[in-house]
Amino acid sequence: MSHFETNAIRISNGKSNQREHSSPIYLTSSFTFESAEEARQMFADEIEGNIYSRYSNPNLAELIEKVCSAEGVENGIATASGMAAMFGSMASLLQQGDHILASRSLFGSTHQLLTKVFPKWGITSTYGDISDIANWEKLVQPNTKMLFIETPSNPGLEIIDLEWAGKFAAAHNLILVVDNCFATPYLQQPAKWGAHIVTHSATKYIDGQGRVLGGLILGNKELISEVTYFTRHTGPSMSPFNAWVLSKSMETLALRMDRHCDNALKSAKYFQESKDLEFVKYPFLESHPQYELAKKQMKAGGGIITLNLKGGIHRAQKFIDNLQMISITPNLGDSRSIVTHPASTTHSKLTQEERERVGITDGLIRLSVGLEHVDDIIQDVESALEKSR
Repeated sequence: MSHFETNAIRISNGKSNQREHSSPIYLTSSFTFESAEEARQMFADEIEGNIYSRYSNPNLAELIEKVCSAEGVENGIATASGMAAMFGSMASLLQQGDHILASRSLFGSTHQLLTKVFPKWGITSTYGDISDIANWEKLVQPNTKMLFIETPSNPGLEIIDLEWAGKFAAAHNLILVVDNCFATPYLQQPAKWGAHIVTHSATKYIDGQGRVLGGLILGNKELISEVTYFTRHTGPSMSPFNAWVLSKSMETLALRMDRHCDNALKSAKYFQESKDLEFVKYPFLESHPQYELAKKQMKAGGGIITLNLKGGIHRAQKFIDNLQMISITPNLGDSRSIVTHPASTTHSKLTQEERERVGITDGLIRLSVGLEHVDDIIQDVESALEKSR
């Protein structure tokens, strides 16, 4: 098997003696051994096998095999949430005295990790602006160990050149970690460009229906071995049920992303003519400043667009309150369209200056375009814009 869609559907643990067609859920905290010697061998890593669901579970193994195939990497770990994956991908590979170089445009909670959590343990970080990549050479310190980027960024939809990032990391002997949540492995595979670790909040598009939490840390065997040791002993384990849900969700990821992208592009093109908006931003709009780069490294533009309303925060909140169909929730990647006001919610812990530096204005709306009929999505947004004037 070689095609994304086929692998996402057909990779499985294989049938049990019950001959089931769909993988069962292994809701067990532990597994039994045939003998004391077998138990010893498994704990000593002399033979493979399930020991304890904090370590491994058949449902997690199936999910990991699918997403590793999709990303083109060797191994991975599933975690309880996306932020557990962000934390685990960094904490497992860094130690006191290390330095992280990161793109400034990051999800709010990732920013909190870098600026509030890691400094307690002597791990520091510096931000680089993607508009000034030439200056990043000056930002590398003797103790810099990791390059962490997010592309497209949340919520600013900034695109970072993955080919440049791969070469930059190689030149400075850095571990390149890429948050690939917005693009999903269907639209973009950072490992092709040199990423050592790829992370996901599986809560978003990989689930796709707003049901369960989950995170993924994927990459080469050597690094994932270190991540595995860390996560086994710190315990951010994904439940077997959530892994089962996410594995089934992978079967429809390509189909869903095609529709998300089609709806998002049509919506973005429609609203770029609106007089109520300062701008519309979407990676596959020609007006996007990194349009050509997005086309180079992404199959399509994704399911997120940003609308910058004239009138600032009061207009933005009035607009949100006038929506009739679109949901108001901090999630994204759902089958249902969702709006979020980042300045007052997901990125509210950033200072005004920090938000402005990554393009999060008071009037910015993040629209996660769902799978409804595109005409209904457009009509709901258009009506809310009219009522908010």
